[in-house]
Amino acid sequence: MTNTILQIDTSARYDGSESRALTKRIVDRLAPATVIHRDLSTGMPAIDGPWLAANWMPEDQRTDEDRQMLALSDTLIEEIKSADTLVIGAPIYNFGIPATLKSWVDHVARAGITFKYSEAGPQGLMTGKRAIVAITSGGTQIGSDIDFASGYLRHVLGFIGITDVQFVAADQLAIDADASHAKATAALEAIAA
Repeated sequence: MTNTILQIDTSARYDGSESRALTKRIVDRLAPATVIHRDLSTGMPAIDGPWLAANWMPEDQRTDEDRQMLALSDTLIEEIKSADTLVIGAPIYNFGIPATLKSWVDHVARAGITFKYSEAGPQGLMTGKRAIVAITSGGTQIGSDIDFASGYLRHVLGFIGITDVQFVAADQLAIDADASHAKATAALEAIAA
């Protein structure tokens, strides 16, 4: 059985990016696999009023313009559907995730496609997958009161049905890089292929 990984990199940095280095190491650990790579650093359009109107338009009533408006979102969702495992690089910028990653979330969290509303509340539809998040920070400790990234990512992934979420954290790199790298390596080595 072929394992398919969706690797999402979000760091604005290429050279010296800790999150990019970690996503690569995670993907290498999970090899052999088919890898779909999505790099959000070049930009991800924010959703807007026309996008929302197209999204809420019944599919059989959408115009070509509506379908074009949703084309990127449809592609991003197909990438998730195709994957067994999502590997997400998430550097912490100002206590939260990069804006491009938030825009990716906005494009993939679509009612009736990746989640649905039920009497019991929202129900995720992207079940049977796992996510491994390579989360990095200069000074923010993962799980602390000022970490608004890891809890959000765990919640939003669960919202669309991905409840098996692991973190490989290289946090507080500016405080003690050696300890941070050692902690990340230990978490990486604990990942089951």
